Formats: sequence, C-alpha cells, structure tokens
Amino acid sequence: MKENYPSVLDRIKSTTIDTLILIVCMYFFSDILNSYQNVPNWVRATLFASLLLYEPICTAFGATLGNHKMNIRVRKIANENERINIFQSLIRYFFKLLLGWFSFITVFINPKSRTLHDIICGSIMVKVEE
Repeated sequence: MKENYPSVLDRIKSTTIDTLILIVCMYFFSDILNSYQNVPNWVRATLFASLLLYEPICTAFGATLGNHKMNIRVRKIANENERINIFQSLIRYFFKLLLGWFSFITVFINPKSRTLHDIICGSIMVKVEE
C-alpha cells in the first residue's frame, strides 16, 4: 500500500461529502421527530450526540464516509500505518471545530501537509491506494 499526503482539494471534497451526509441525517432525524408527539429528551439528545460524534468515532475506527470515498485516512504521526485512538480523535475534532478553516493554513507550509488540528493531536492524513 503506497502512501502519500492528500491535497487540500481532496480534504475539501471529503469534508463536503461528510457535511452532506450530516445534513441528510439532520433532515431525516427532524422528520422522524416531527412524526411523533412528546418525544423523550433522551431520544433527542442521542440523535444529536450521534451527529456530533460522527467524525471522531468514524475517524478512530477507520475513516468517515467522505475520507473513505476520497481514499484518505487519519493516522498517527509516529506510525502512519496505525489509526489514531478515540481520545486523539476527540481532541482533533475539538480543535478542528474551534479553529475552523484557519487550521488549514498550515497545510501550505508543513512538509507533510498537516493541519493545525493534526499537529495538536499528533495525527497526519495520508492518501492510500486500494
């Protein structure tokens, strides 16, 4: 398996796919919740948490659907063949949300195209050929 680093365009495509998936899920969840009266708050909280934790959980266990489609994976910087753990994935996601597009500035100056949120959590994105 040959590895290199994904382009910014590949990352944006991956993020766009994941965003569209989340929007469809939000619409689907909203439609289901509107179909019933007196939906318990724990059901609403569970659906919200599933949307919020989509990226960190998928990243820790392999790849999000957008990553998978674009053949990119998030790996540990110390070993590019090893997946990050759930703790690293949550930290990465937190800083990705906190920093937003500002985090992508470092892609252009880092030799391994690492974003700021990748640098903070010790991860790297690699392009894989399957």
